[in-house]
Amino acid sequence: MATIKQVAKRANVSVGTVSNVLSDSPQVNPLLRARVLAAIRELDYHPDQVARSLKVRQTKMLGMIISDITNPFFPQLIRGAEDAALAHGYLLVTFNTDDRVEREKQALSVLRGRRVDGVLLIVAPAKGDNTHIKATMAAGVPIVCLDRLPHGIQVDSVSTDHIKGAQVCVRHLLSQGHRRIAMITGSMELQTAQDRLEGYKAALKEARLKIDPEMLREGDFRLEAGHRLTKDLLLQRVRPTALFVSNGMMALGAIKALEETQLSCPKDIAIAVFDDLPLAGVYRPYLTSVAQPTHEIGYKGAELLIQRVEGKMTSAKPVRILLEAELKIRESTTAKLISP
Repeated sequence: MATIKQVAKRANVSVGTVSNVLSDSPQVNPLLRARVLAAIRELDYHPDQVARSLKVRQTKMLGMIISDITNPFFPQLIRGAEDAALAHGYLLVTFNTDDRVEREKQALSVLRGRRVDGVLLIVAPAKGDNTHIKATMAAGVPIVCLDRLPHGIQVDSVSTDHIKGAQVCVRHLLSQGHRRIAMITGSMELQTAQDRLEGYKAALKEARLKIDPEMLREGDFRLEAGHRLTKDLLLQRVRPTALFVSNGMMALGAIKALEETQLSCPKDIAIAVFDDLPLAGVYRPYLTSVAQPTHEIGYKGAELLIQRVEGKMTSAKPVRILLEAELKIRESTTAKLISP
């Protein structure tokens, strides 16, 4: 294995010059930099990042903890964060919790043990159990929360305006003539689910419609819940004419339930979903969706975290970046209604 001294000898420069090139110092003469980089390639030299991290007290690694790797929303989020991390010379290490707070605690512990410089976190439903997050921040590890905001903690975050996104979507359903609009929410332990429900209620109140508890079902953002709860809604005595589903995975379950009950969309029931699935424009009917800027959430979250890590943002006040969602109207909500 080549050493830094061998690189310096091959390039005919000092070890200090090689070190400056590796740290991307602007003070290195371009010709010397080119010689050093050529020597690194020729010798297949790989710096000892562990030793370097001990010296500079920085690993150039970020941790990312997500809640459900099977949900198409999160790989897009990871891609955005990874793009930003690599652009700034950082690596990204990802953990999946399956929405279990115990796994979230374990992941944070491992990342602290590996001395990552900061953590991007999508919190699991925790019933107020956030001491592990507070402890990580108290230990000097900056955290930026993405999409979901934890209860009772002041922390940097990047998310979508869930209230406005849901409100705009339900307004669209109302504009199509629907009055019996059901909603399947996520877990009410999550602020994300609460905000989307708030947007749904706000739109109905604007239309001077009462909130009917029979039109509401609480899910968990997973396909199985969407399937089970949609069947429950479709088989009740007074069936909704439209269904607003709080995320893409549950919407897939809702479509499965429609097939099993031999009802068609949008003729028998219109469906709109908060999340634009990668295949939303492939399945028929094409799904009306609230599209989140998923890649941008991940990218801006990583950039914000790196600013904290590098001391470029020193204010103790948490930064909250709120991005706009876009309503994409497609076939699943645009059929003319037959008066109930």
